[in-house]
Amino acid sequence: GRSLLPVGVVDVTGEFSAGECVSCKGPDGAEFAVGISNYGSEEIKKVIGCRTSDICHILDNHPGDEIIHRDNLVVFD
Repeated sequence: GRSLLPVGVVDVTGEFSAGECVSCKGPDGAEFAVGISNYGSEEIKKVIGCRTSDICHILDNHPGDEIIHRDNLVVFD
């Protein structure tokens, strides 16, 4: 029941646009979730590790506080 926030992101690999389905992997490289990203890969790289309150100061476009909202995120067991 949690969203993926910028503070929880440590790296971005590949290129994708906002609205695309992306894979989320843990430190061990194992996929733990998939979801629809609110941001493109280049935007995420700019806000990695940031607090959600800082997004509007870093990016011109601010579609939401979450990289992936919990309603668009499937976490595997």
